[in-house]
Amino acid sequence: MFTIYNKGSVQFRGTSDNLYTFERLEELAPSRLKPDDETYRYIDNNSKGTQEHDKEAISSYKKISNMDTTDIVFHVQDIMNKECITINVNLTIQDAYEVLKKYKINQIPIVSNSYEIIGLINTRTILNMLMGDLDNSKRILNTDLNDIDLPEFITTDPISDIRRVAKVMLEYKLDAIPVVNSNNILVGIVSKTDIIKAVSYIPDLKLWA
Repeated sequence: MFTIYNKGSVQFRGTSDNLYTFERLEELAPSRLKPDDETYRYIDNNSKGTQEHDKEAISSYKKISNMDTTDIVFHVQDIMNKECITINVNLTIQDAYEVLKKYKINQIPIVSNSYEIIGLINTRTILNMLMGDLDNSKRILNTDLNDIDLPEFITTDPISDIRRVAKVMLEYKLDAIPVVNSNNILVGIVSKTDIIKAVSYIPDLKLWA
């Protein structure tokens, strides 16, 4: 089961097959860094070092998504990271940036005080905001996450078949998918790394021929 959230509200909930008939998520516009923008230059440099990892992930997605669905099913809860890094919706864009930089990650789930998922913020979103209004960059960084218009995003549930999740990640070019329960509470996240690990371990468990 997959869910699309928009501004903290459920916009779609259904199977992966139904997801493909739903309007495709709009990709974020590419952003460009100014040559003298040292503060955020690390983001661009960091992304270059992930190209080989991305190729490996795509290969892993394809292997899993092409598995015979009559085989034994493994669920997202079997491979997801249950201790994912999050940020509270009452903090600022600057706080989000600091967390992203500290843990060297590209995106982070935004949650409420009760751990209900509100949105996702990534390095590209922050860059787009800054590049769109450089004269007010300080004001933008001090803006509460609760006050910004975040793009819609996809989540899945703990008992989704990892083959379906891998297919969605490949189709929508996602680095990771948050995992939420029936109450919209974040319970984990499944990433490219988790998919790669699954490809390594699942054959030993004879999940596909």
